[in-house]
Amino acid sequence: MTAVMALLTSLMWGLADFGGGLLTRRMSALTVVVVSQAIAAAVLGAVVVAMGGWSAWGPQLWFAAAAGVVGPVAMLAFYKALAQGPMGVVSPLASLAVVVPVGAGLALGERPGWLQAAGIAIAVAGVVLAGGPELRGAPVQRQTIALTLVSALGFGAVMALIEHASTTMAGLFLALFVQRLCNVAVGGAALYVQVRRGVPALPAEHGAGAVVAALPALAFVGLADVAANATYMLATEYGPVTTAAVLASLYPVVTAIAARAVLRERLRAIQAAGAGLALFGTVLLASA
Repeated sequence: MTAVMALLTSLMWGLADFGGGLLTRRMSALTVVVVSQAIAAAVLGAVVVAMGGWSAWGPQLWFAAAAGVVGPVAMLAFYKALAQGPMGVVSPLASLAVVVPVGAGLALGERPGWLQAAGIAIAVAGVVLAGGPELRGAPVQRQTIALTLVSALGFGAVMALIEHASTTMAGLFLALFVQRLCNVAVGGAALYVQVRRGVPALPAEHGAGAVVAALPALAFVGLADVAANATYMLATEYGPVTTAAVLASLYPVVTAIAARAVLRERLRAIQAAGAGLALFGTVLLASA
């Protein structure tokens, strides 16, 4: 069950990243983050009320709040890095986020068997290669590398934090609701500062109509991200964090496949090889 939930996580994160990437071509990354997470928060709030989830309120929600503060920072650093440097460098470096939850699991005493360890190593290598690292061309700016590593650390921290945010199903939805509220608060504050500095939230030629027209897509991005967090939390409850984190980190492969299917982007040989390795590592992990 851990493998199934974690693979669903990678599917949802990969599709959410792809959708968010498309939306940022029409509006600022901050606008995408704030609106998509606000929609998700509204839906989760209704679910929490319907389930009576407030009864699950407790100190464990501080983990959800922390994840909600760190998440937007990581996402914005990631988008800015993508804007500055080649995606073939940024994407695989960002996938190193898996090191954080895996390291946390090992620190808490998890010890994978040799087959699982091999699967983890192969899957991580496959994820990095699936991003298509560019080994030629002009050197990448240090700021781009720094932003990418910040985003990787942030994404990994979210994965490590959110697994401790609930122990029940009602608590899971409440934790996700709290996380989204913090996402909106942090992203909204950053968006306000951006607008105050004279940077428009939307391109002048589109205006608010662009947000209205994109509401279904924004809703999908926000809710897919929620679903990914939920399935990841379940995956860590069913099995070891080291396995769940690696399988959940296969989302760059999903994003690459979506880009190939929708945008007709061609996979480079190194990306195809990476996807194959990632899938092979997944098989080892799932069979261990």
